[in-house]
Amino acid sequence: NWVIKNNTPHYGLKEHASVDTSHGFILATILSQASVNDTNYLPYCTTFSRHTKQLIKKVFADKGYAGKPNRDFLALNKIADGIMRKNSTTAKLTEIEIERNKKLSKVRYIVEQYFGLSHLHDKANRARFTTIVKNNFDCWYRQAAYNIARGVKILKVFTA
Repeated sequence: NWVIKNNTPHYGLKEHASVDTSHGFILATILSQASVNDTNYLPYCTTFSRHTKQLIKKVFADKGYAGKPNRDFLALNKIADGIMRKNSTTAKLTEIEIERNKKLSKVRYIVEQYFGLSHLHDKANRARFTTIVKNNFDCWYRQAAYNIARGVKILKVFTA
């Protein structure tokens, strides 16, 4: 369905991904309708990205995931808050919050690489199918291919 972003209507789906910030592997992805707010999907991405017994130390997320429910979720699960801050209708960002966002963006670029590369090379900016189920499979296959390519690249760096 529809969402309006920057006064432009968009029809389709949104992909929410959990990415390992140390190596750039995709841990989990979820698709949602375009009209659903991003803030609803941080707990899903966080929960589905845990594949080992090792606890998640910190979650990095863009301004779309900012909000009290997500901060409460992270605090309840003893996970450090790496969600970028955004201006609200009642308060502007302070200089400290602006600096914090800049520091977080130096780690978050790893997450954004996946979206940029998949849009550039895999035409992920457009849904290929008419149902969310088929697009989920497409998304998972794209994720697997990305992880394999990422792993090969990392192995070449270590063996060179």
